[in-house]
Amino acid sequence: MPTHEALPRFTTDLHRLTPEQRRTFHCVVTRSFVPDLRAGGHFRTGLRIKRVRRMPGVYELTWSGGGRATWSYGTERIRGAHIIWRRIGTHDVFTSP
Repeated sequence: MPTHEALPRFTTDLHRLTPEQRRTFHCVVTRSFVPDLRAGGHFRTGLRIKRVRRMPGVYELTWSGGGRATWSYGTERIRGAHIIWRRIGTHDVFTSP
């Protein structure tokens, strides 16, 4: 069972999104990202997950056109991956992922 936490910056960014952007992100995470984690972390190509350049261990998830979220793996808390959500928004999240 995957677990997660959000850094304070992520929470601040999340509140700046429109309600529609938050709903879209939630759907992508619950319908695609989490099921792929449960299946072993081989993400479907539609999620466009890739490493963030010059930030070891940080990954990008692209959602709904210009939407981006950065995340990293944390220490497993129970059996399954632990995700640390770092930033969310548009491409500008890469100024400090």
